[in-house]
Amino acid sequence: MSHVNRRNGFTIIELMLAMGFVSVLLIAIAMTVIQIGNIYNRGIMLKDVNQAGRSIASELQRSINQTAPFLINDKYVDQDWGGRLCLGQYSYIWNYGAAIDSTPDSNRNVYSGSTDEIRFVKVFDPNTSYCTRSLVDSKYKDVIFSDAVELLNIGQHNLAIHNFTIDTSSTASDSKTGQQLYNLEFMIGTNDQAALMFDLAGAVTCKPPSEVATGADPSYCSINQFNIVARAGNTIE
Repeated sequence: MSHVNRRNGFTIIELMLAMGFVSVLLIAIAMTVIQIGNIYNRGIMLKDVNQAGRSIASELQRSINQTAPFLINDKYVDQDWGGRLCLGQYSYIWNYGAAIDSTPDSNRNVYSGSTDEIRFVKVFDPNTSYCTRSLVDSKYKDVIFSDAVELLNIGQHNLAIHNFTIDTSSTASDSKTGQQLYNLEFMIGTNDQAALMFDLAGAVTCKPPSEVATGADPSYCSINQFNIVARAGNTIE
């Protein structure tokens, strides 16, 4: 009898097919992990933006509730690069995101005694001096660094205020109690200017994912609009 030695193994084609399958599987796993990471980062970003917005909204509502009704023109300063809201006990001062990125110090709200950026600060200001122009140069005073508390710090994923308005046109007042309602709208979000779009009405949005070539960042860009109504106290100044 003759014996035939047979060697069991894989052919080159079988090895190539197996390697191809493993490669596709690894790519699919890697893409899934990346996608999960993007979703997680997106969720964290949305949470931070919403938390910052709610915190500032609550802060403003409390301050206005403890304030006598006021004329907006006397307490609110709106400028291209930011604004100021002086409520009698505390004043709130901010720079818009676009101004933080590119506007010179002469056209921004700045600190006296520090080069730190002002994003949205709270300052003890019972005399509303931060909303009063200087008689010498008609400018508003710089913010004293040691007196200010930053409510929107750089650690929160580079968040910034993108617009802010306050008015009474769509709210009501009560002549008997002296109470007045104020409508506040402000927009908070990430401050990567290349990832943002601006329209003529002042609205800011994130660029769609299709515009990645021009700076769109769907994983991290996040903008949210906050609308609140605050009621001033029941005494008239």
